[in-house]
Amino acid sequence: MGKNNLLPPYLERDISWMYFNRRILQEACKDTVPLLERMSFLGIYSNNLDEFFRVRVASLNRIIEWDGKSAVKEAKNAEKIVKQISKLNSCYINDYEEAVEAVYKALAQNGIHLISDTEADSDQLSFIRSYYRNNLDGLIVPVWFSAVKRLDYESDENIYFAVKAGRPGQKIRFDYAYFALPVKNRGRFVRLPDKDGESYIMYIDDIVRCSLDEIFIGAGYTHFEAYAFKFTRDAEMEIDNDRRSGILQKISKGIKSRKKGEPLRFIYDEKMPADLLKRVLGKLDLENNDSILKGGRYQNHKDLMQFPDCGRKDLKFNPMPQITRSSLDTGRSILDLILESDRFLHVPYHSFSHFLRLLHEAATDHRVRSIKISLYRLAKDSRVVKSLIAAARNGKKVTVVIELLARFDEESNIQWSQKLQEAGVKVMYGVEGLKVHSKVVFIGMKQGSDIACISTGNFHEGNARTYTDCILMTAAKRITEDVDRVFEFIEKPYIPVTFRELLVSPNEMKKRFISLINAEIRNHLAGKPAYIRMKVNHITDPVMVKKIYEAAYKGVPIDLIVRGNCSLVTAGLPENCHLKINGIIDRYLEHSRIFIFAAGGQEKVFIGSADWMPRNLDNRIEVVTPVYDPLVKKEMKLIVDYGLRDTSQGRVVDGSGRNTPWSCDSPLQTGSQEALYRHYSDIEAEEAGDTGNAINQ
Repeated sequence: MGKNNLLPPYLERDISWMYFNRRILQEACKDTVPLLERMSFLGIYSNNLDEFFRVRVASLNRIIEWDGKSAVKEAKNAEKIVKQISKLNSCYINDYEEAVEAVYKALAQNGIHLISDTEADSDQLSFIRSYYRNNLDGLIVPVWFSAVKRLDYESDENIYFAVKAGRPGQKIRFDYAYFALPVKNRGRFVRLPDKDGESYIMYIDDIVRCSLDEIFIGAGYTHFEAYAFKFTRDAEMEIDNDRRSGILQKISKGIKSRKKGEPLRFIYDEKMPADLLKRVLGKLDLENNDSILKGGRYQNHKDLMQFPDCGRKDLKFNPMPQITRSSLDTGRSILDLILESDRFLHVPYHSFSHFLRLLHEAATDHRVRSIKISLYRLAKDSRVVKSLIAAARNGKKVTVVIELLARFDEESNIQWSQKLQEAGVKVMYGVEGLKVHSKVVFIGMKQGSDIACISTGNFHEGNARTYTDCILMTAAKRITEDVDRVFEFIEKPYIPVTFRELLVSPNEMKKRFISLINAEIRNHLAGKPAYIRMKVNHITDPVMVKKIYEAAYKGVPIDLIVRGNCSLVTAGLPENCHLKINGIIDRYLEHSRIFIFAAGGQEKVFIGSADWMPRNLDNRIEVVTPVYDPLVKKEMKLIVDYGLRDTSQGRVVDGSGRNTPWSCDSPLQTGSQEALYRHYSDIEAEEAGDTGNAINQ
């Protein structure tokens, strides 16, 4: 395994995450990406960073602040990581501001003007006055800094204005106030009337700046200054360990405690005067490890994801309407089709409506006796839940596992669980200490074979339009029996359960994956076909990282597609060590997990919900299934192949953070997402009797 048996270093997951988020920023800087999509990537970058600080940096700060003697080493390491994060953040923030300005300038050249309050002409100012009175009056209520001790109850989801209001006299006397901008009520951007065929847009921030005299009307102020600020709180919940409290009550209390989490990052307009800044900081309990960052005039750029398109479809991605699978849309029962042979969906290329139709049929078909499903995140108006409620009312035995600790979706999941229980559905909240992250469905039939679905992503209508995920639908007895056992394990986790086909964590999944890698090493040394090809979101588990290095050093070719955190460092590996990692950022969020092992020529393919992180392999209930159907297997291999050949949207993931474009022997002529869409479109055209256009490989 190299000189002195030394392995390459392990890259901390949080540093690798910063490198991943920078790839999103790089996408926002590409001239080949449509302008309004570049704006969206800027919003995604900002939103990701907010959540990262709320969760990961908060956790690191907790470790630093822990005064236990046993955690001295961990605290020092956490402090080192936080410093690296701060350094990278400071470096990237300049690139971000430059990218924002470049996109604004390009939009203006294309007839979309984002103007400030000082740039508005008399007609636009008249519109703004009218807009305030008709849409904002009463939504903004200033609070005097002198009247509050802390900003404990203010939400970190808001953008705030700190206002310096002056009264006339021999010497202007100032009072200081703050308020939240009404973004939730009215959105972040206001479209002004078009002029000479060009579009004009204004931040609601500047609409409010133009209206300060209206907001403080009658108070006698004649001088106003307003500066934006935003803070990010620790998002971790304090879960009550009192055994007398039910899990539902614990989570509900935890959500409330989150809203009062300690602030850990503060961003403010760098032009804010010192006297006003002092008053804001005086109301926030910031500590030495917390970040205080100077920013621009506008905070919370995540709102750029909702920037008005002004009808300019030419500045957005070409539409890729979801494809209806003709093989599942024959007019026959989808249950019967699955009983005949395995079926698969690859959303968002394929329509999620096929899965919804399966649940709808299961809810009404007299042959179905029971439905079991695990739900991690749910859409706001979930058609999945509606079918499950209908099934219960139709006399089916319905069991739903809802993960109440799905981060930031806890409140929604609690509400859905209550509605399900009211309809007679048996609701389980999983296993204490183990998140239920698996995505599985079991449909029990009164006679004949049962049906199971194993997905790489949530059964969520919204996610199915933006996340790439695979859903296997099968009646293979060896798999359906195991899926049924998964629900038994969730309900009775302390009774031993053996899984014959599925890889299930925290039981045997890690051991099974290690065994598969060991087999590749043995096969390579024996001269048999050996390789590993994978597509996952994250690889940070130290055991699996070490195992990948071992296989690569012993000559097993390893090709990976890793979207997010990656602790592998490939820079500087020996030339005879084939370990390549591609990170893809495109219009859809890459989310599917697919694992391929050569197995000495008897190729093995798996899909499922688990990434290779400690939380997935050791602390969550995850499910990965083998794929046996030759046609489905072929499609899973194609997904990975296209991803590995994507030099258009892919970047080298080598642990350096450079994210350079990479080359391969047979690159796709387009990004892998566009290539896959064309592939599926061609299949449908062929099945409809039209040969279509063969994809250029």
